[in-house]
Amino acid sequence: MVGIIVASHGEFAAGIKQSASMILGELEQVESVVFMPSEGPDDLYRKLQEASGKLGTEEILFLVDLWGGSPFNQSNRLFEESPETRAIVAGLNLPMLLEAYSNKDDMTKAHEIAKAITSAAKEEIKVRPEELQPVESTVKTEEKKGQQGTIPPGTVIGDGKLKIVLARVDTRLLHGQVATTWTKATNPDRIIVVSDDVSKDDMRKKLIEQAAPPGVRAHVIPLDKLVEISKDTRFGDTKALLLFENPQDALKVIEKGVEIKELNLGSMAHSVGKVLISTSLSVDQEDVETYKKLRDLGVKFDVRKVVADKPADLFKLIASKANEGLKL
Repeated sequence: MVGIIVASHGEFAAGIKQSASMILGELEQVESVVFMPSEGPDDLYRKLQEASGKLGTEEILFLVDLWGGSPFNQSNRLFEESPETRAIVAGLNLPMLLEAYSNKDDMTKAHEIAKAITSAAKEEIKVRPEELQPVESTVKTEEKKGQQGTIPPGTVIGDGKLKIVLARVDTRLLHGQVATTWTKATNPDRIIVVSDDVSKDDMRKKLIEQAAPPGVRAHVIPLDKLVEISKDTRFGDTKALLLFENPQDALKVIEKGVEIKELNLGSMAHSVGKVLISTSLSVDQEDVETYKKLRDLGVKFDVRKVVADKPADLFKLIASKANEGLKL
């Protein structure tokens, strides 16, 4: 038998499981996992592990809300442990869950069900008035092709300068908020995670590359590679969204010549010794000193977790926590 895990941002997964049970009756071997605002990736991974254990089978189908979001990323970690017996389908909707559950009796492999349910999920997306329903094109468009072969060093493409559309500090790196709203707002053609540690971790690199949103490539590179790329005239037509795990890494590349005029501070996880200065930012004195150095280099700060947030003043947030040991 195939077990099913539905996973989402917020209570969506629990709600859609309840909706399915109203139509099909009590669902067996179906677990819902919700990712709440107060939780981190490790909390979500633990909950997915617990849900997997409750299913009592190695054949597991993960139905997640958003490709590249945290539920997808953490499900992908479990998928990589046993890709032969597990599958992931993103874009969760009720027809998809109903189709998956209805196929459980006839199909014994997660891969079989994953292959069978995508068309049903798409076919149930309908519009009224009917003339607004998109007509699916039978003409396949070729993917945009980049430069073929090796471009000789010294070649100047465009104006020869890497376009940094966003530089963001986020301990979660590439996740749903980045893959959707920030990508749409800044329109990069590459998302580049800049980290010496992550670039040495083959599993994390693979998961990040797989989490890239449609039409955008994701890369993981060490700090010195970004410095090199920023001076390479062959990247003149590249629009890059940069992701750093911490402000210290951003400072290092800026000090080596990477032109970053503004740093978006999205999310810094709380840990021992750090002080929560906003709903998504935790800092310690080392972080404060780093921000001061960045400010002295002319870097401006955009304190926003998501695009719709109202920007906050970083140093006012820090000053408000002086009674908790932070010093400007």
